[in-house]
Amino acid sequence: MNSYTRPSSPFANISPVVKNLLIINGIFYLATMLFSSNGSYPLVQYLAVYYPDSPFFRPWQIITYMFMHSPVSFAHIAFNMFALFTFGNALEYVMGSKRFLTFYLLTGLGALVLQFAVQAFEVYSIAGSIRVDPSMTIANQSQFETLRGIYSSPMLGASGAIFGVLIAFGMLFPNAELFIIFFPVPIKAKYIIPVYIVLELFLGVSRISGDSVAHFAHLGGALFGFLLVKMWGIRRQGGFF
Repeated sequence: MNSYTRPSSPFANISPVVKNLLIINGIFYLATMLFSSNGSYPLVQYLAVYYPDSPFFRPWQIITYMFMHSPVSFAHIAFNMFALFTFGNALEYVMGSKRFLTFYLLTGLGALVLQFAVQAFEVYSIAGSIRVDPSMTIANQSQFETLRGIYSSPMLGASGAIFGVLIAFGMLFPNAELFIIFFPVPIKAKYIIPVYIVLELFLGVSRISGDSVAHFAHLGGALFGFLLVKMWGIRRQGGFF
């Protein structure tokens, strides 16, 4: 008599918080696409996050923004979720599910803290305040474009939290070998992740024309991830700490 074994779920080997984060991000992405019309994505305006002085800012955006992704670039959500799947399972195993979820959300908020701080500095350097007086005179077109970008362009994506996950993985699994796209030789996490962080800092400071990536949000997520691992005293044999 032959026995039949039901195929296991594709989520069977994924840790519970990572699995649910993948599902929630997927739901948000599908909803964004379903509620679109003629190239307009209303959910982006309501759920992505704006600078706090922007008329489009809403309090709930500080949480919902990290579950939203670009509706015009599938690579945005694909790369973030791949990184979450690749590195998040190991971290959840080490931290435990409750602490890992807290870590993920706090690094997402940390990303926002640094991004808002940078934006506030830019606004202050132009307006003399972190808020813009509607009656003020803008000195030149460059300053006008800077302010318009800050006040009308939302930030969205899990990248800040993902950078927190990356830095924690590098701290706890420094000798794990990672394969980089288009690079045939595996590189240990303790080498490649710091290079990635330095690259983000360079890109953030350089402010290359046409670059719409919130590099300082990535750095904020990484910074908060580093601090949380240190503050919580998370250790693993073979890790840096």
